Amino acid sequence: MSARTLVPVAWLTGAISEVFTAVGLSPRAAQAVATSLVDADMRGTPSHGSLLVPMYVERIRKGSVSLREEAEVVHDTGAVAVLDAHHALGQLTGDQAMALAVDKAHSYGIGAVTVRRAFHFGGAFRYVRSAAAAGCIGIAAANTRPLMPAPGGAAPVVGNNPLAVGVPAASGEPVLLDMALSEAALGKIRLAEQEGHPIPPTWATDRDGKPTTNPTEALAGMLLPAAGHKGYGLALVVDILTGVLSGGSSGSGVRGLYADTSVPNDCAHFFLALDIGAFGDPAGFTGRLSALTTEVTGSPTAPGVERLLLPGQLEAERYGSVAEGIALGAEVLAALQETAASVGVALGDPA
Repeated sequence: MSARTLVPVAWLTGAISEVFTAVGLSPRAAQAVATSLVDADMRGTPSHGSLLVPMYVERIRKGSVSLREEAEVVHDTGAVAVLDAHHALGQLTGDQAMALAVDKAHSYGIGAVTVRRAFHFGGAFRYVRSAAAAGCIGIAAANTRPLMPAPGGAAPVVGNNPLAVGVPAASGEPVLLDMALSEAALGKIRLAEQEGHPIPPTWATDRDGKPTTNPTEALAGMLLPAAGHKGYGLALVVDILTGVLSGGSSGSGVRGLYADTSVPNDCAHFFLALDIGAFGDPAGFTGRLSALTTEVTGSPTAPGVERLLLPGQLEAERYGSVAEGIALGAEVLAALQETAASVGVALGDPA
């Protein structure tokens, strides 16, 4: 594993914000994107964090990501809306879409928003956490380029399509499920390649469909779906909810993030918000949820297991324990500094 540098959260957020301001975003938009990426680092998911800055900037400079800061509303009827992102940064249009879904949920009990011609939106946790903070159960999903085969297939036909669900809880921290539908996210394999360490053999195959522990071979091969045919089936459904339902791209119409950065990614997103209050007394809901989660976490543990966790609990604990800073890999920090210099920003060393 590469050497790591402890980087203050405020320095990293400010540095990334400066970079995106330098390439043309408003300070508000640059701050939103920076916060999203740093939050992912803080939650222990660096595959969706600062690692992405060089690729985002390269795409902006090549024109495949636009400097728009809002998606166009192309359809808005009652509880439903469809947005066209025009290839803007996904964090900006994702925030907009989930805020609109929440507003609709508060009016109609439910709000559903799709986004076409979109771009990578970072960690899906961001959107469902904001819905939960507004008293809603939130669901967010995105499609990716095909990365996984159908069961028995020899070619990738569906993406690993992230799916997240956030549920408001009395404790303040939502129950938060955020997962790719592959055994591991592509970003984790890319990070392993960058840091020079192997991956588990259950994560991916090489070009010939054979399981591999070599991340470079995995990036040239295929990801394996989580839980076999079940993960494949869920991934296909997410492709339908995002690309097919929005009128955007699905399947092979979605392009890779790194293969040709001059070509739009052209993914699609789906956001759903359910207003807890529309279903009954919110206090009753949180009480029932608390009883369920207490039953789960208080159940007997297997030998050698200290405690049982709820979805998102470990990430929330990591987030709360990084006051001293984020440990960035040397390659990630160097790439960030190099990207900053290329757009005229001198970051220097972390304070």
